[in-house]
Amino acid sequence: MPPLRAFDPPGNLTDLDAEGRAAWHAFISDTTDRSIEGNTDRTNDSPRAQYYNLAKTATADDAVFQDVTWTAFPRQVKVRATSDRQRWTAADRSRDVQDEYCEWSVVRDGDGKITRVTFTCEGPEYWEVLARTGPETVLALYREHVDERVREADLFDGSGAYIRRNRWNDDTVNGAMHLVQASNTLGAEIELCAAASIVRRVDGKLLTDEQELIACGEYGAPQRNSDPHIGGVVNSVARLKADLALKNPVGLYFDDLSVAGWATPDGADPKSFWTCVRGDAEHPVRAVFEVPADAGYAVGDIRILGRPVLFGAQIADFVSIKATAVGCRIGQSTVEPLTGCVAPLENTRQAVGVLGGQTSFAVSRLL
Repeated sequence: MPPLRAFDPPGNLTDLDAEGRAAWHAFISDTTDRSIEGNTDRTNDSPRAQYYNLAKTATADDAVFQDVTWTAFPRQVKVRATSDRQRWTAADRSRDVQDEYCEWSVVRDGDGKITRVTFTCEGPEYWEVLARTGPETVLALYREHVDERVREADLFDGSGAYIRRNRWNDDTVNGAMHLVQASNTLGAEIELCAAASIVRRVDGKLLTDEQELIACGEYGAPQRNSDPHIGGVVNSVARLKADLALKNPVGLYFDDLSVAGWATPDGADPKSFWTCVRGDAEHPVRAVFEVPADAGYAVGDIRILGRPVLFGAQIADFVSIKATAVGCRIGQSTVEPLTGCVAPLENTRQAVGVLGGQTSFAVSRLL
């Protein structure tokens, strides 16, 4: 396959005009090039010669695609909690701890019963591009998906710059248009995958363990469900002596909602209440869980493993997110493994050993 003419928008969304699509292509291509270059100020962090730019290098005919999936509920919250209720409460309280590239907002009725939970995995960078090239579209989309009362002044500051964390996209009750947690960006995803493409042989041992790899390469957050697993899968492809990249359209997507152990009052399939409302069938970026009004009951009346749904986080336990890598020229790479870590190996092994006790300050405060 020849190089791409241009990177497509996440989910093959059609919001962007020609100017916006060109700007999006430039963002993904430039971010990829910077990630390939690596951080030359750090030892053993470059070059990332097995990672490639789909728009500049052909993808060979032997290309294979690999989905990487993980659970949407934030692991950093889970490992610090002493009960399910405590972790669900913490995860529903703040978008800042929803760090698995999935964030959600909960709507309740006057009695406090959940009626709708909205999930998003859209990166903020897409919305920055859309806001520069089609601000009127941004306003229309907020009104369609979040609230009809959204005003232009809510989304743009006095100079016309888009406000990522605006009043309609900042917390867990007023809406969730796109990701806002600091680590949940497409730039971070690309950088992580490029950094994880470095094969490492340290003290004669080829590193294959997910936690050892992420600690050695110092990419992403080792306490998350997502980052170590993404890095581990990417590195496993690189160890096949293959070139690799993130599949076009580059993005983060919903993989599935598992409803094993769920029960509805009328016996209806709870999976039917999960609706993807943005992105195409293969690349959904926004989903809503809501019971139709004529059903006679609400989300809060559904039971999961015998418990009523009191938190959006209970649903997040069963949501999976995915990214898709492409590998090609398998067995042909002549890039030699690096023989050291970004951090000293003894620090790497210590980090792996004490991982379960680590968490962020924000998570600790919410628990």
